[in-house]
Amino acid sequence: MVVLFLLIILLIVGVIVFGMFYILKQVRQYHFIQVMINKNKYTVWVMFVLLLGIIGIGIWLDRVNTLIVLLHLVLIWMIVDGIRLLLNKFSRHTIQAIVSGAVALGLTVGYLSYGYYQAHHVVTTYYSLSTSKAIDKNLRIIQISDSHLGATFHAEGFKKHMQTIQDLHPDLVVVTGDYVDDDTSKKDMLASTKALGQIKSTYGTYFVYGNHDKGYMNYRNFSAQELEKALKENNIHILNDETVQIAQHMTVVGRQDDQTTSNRKSAKALMQSIDSKQYVIMLDHEPTDYTNEANAHPDLVLSGHTHGGQMFPIGITGELSGANDMTYGIKTIKKTTFIVNSGISDWAIKFKTGGAKAEIGVIDIKK
Repeated sequence: MVVLFLLIILLIVGVIVFGMFYILKQVRQYHFIQVMINKNKYTVWVMFVLLLGIIGIGIWLDRVNTLIVLLHLVLIWMIVDGIRLLLNKFSRHTIQAIVSGAVALGLTVGYLSYGYYQAHHVVTTYYSLSTSKAIDKNLRIIQISDSHLGATFHAEGFKKHMQTIQDLHPDLVVVTGDYVDDDTSKKDMLASTKALGQIKSTYGTYFVYGNHDKGYMNYRNFSAQELEKALKENNIHILNDETVQIAQHMTVVGRQDDQTTSNRKSAKALMQSIDSKQYVIMLDHEPTDYTNEANAHPDLVLSGHTHGGQMFPIGITGELSGANDMTYGIKTIKKTTFIVNSGISDWAIKFKTGGAKAEIGVIDIKK
């Protein structure tokens, strides 16, 4: 853990240093900057201090997103300037460096504005499934995941989303992990949990922990035990490798998170005591155990964790590396349907450029 933390620090410092020197190098090519440098040899140092001040203020206010903006600006600038140099090589006309700088800035602002909208504008995504099993009634499941309270909204925003869920008339509400984060305040946690507990549904609200819920750095002002207490006091059912039959022919299974325990039960072990005639909904925060889950034969597996890929190309690399079995959407393996929700919010990054939107999932299951 310490080694990983040090590597992250080195990466952050590397991005800042490289980004600063790249921007200064590019800006020095501008004609008016060269004129200023010729008149005053300290101009470059003034530019350096000014740029360092801007980045420093950004990091003080929001270090993660300042680094995201800086990284995107530099990468896009490098691509655009590379295209400019190629065009200059094969064209009679010379495109000035200031043009690639302006284009890169415009593309960065546009691209990240789109990502900011995708992360903060919550949509409702509908899935329609059917089953031959004798379920008690048509079932409407509302799935929320990865709210990371305090990231893109606080308790008041969360309450509005709970009203949206209530207006969808749920039969079952499921929370598939990362409800809170290390930066979540106790005030937000308590107020949001009360709002979550006030949703009226046929079968209630069921909760599984994600990798962030119990905290990493232990610097937030409430404990994992206080979160558990608040959930239980608001009639939210926590499932830790547990099963509960919610109706005559319907069962919900909740798995422990793979990152936070070394001895969670297998999908097969959890399914052993369940009648094969039951329609089984399995909740598993991370979409990383699809082969074993499909072999255990639940009818539906609901996950989150990936944030729909969050920032391009994280989703692609996550699947190629085997870190996730799916980044977003729906697919069927054998007789099991798998759905990955992109999350109602995000982690510290306030942008979604991976192709998915912030969402509330609605899964309608018909007899």
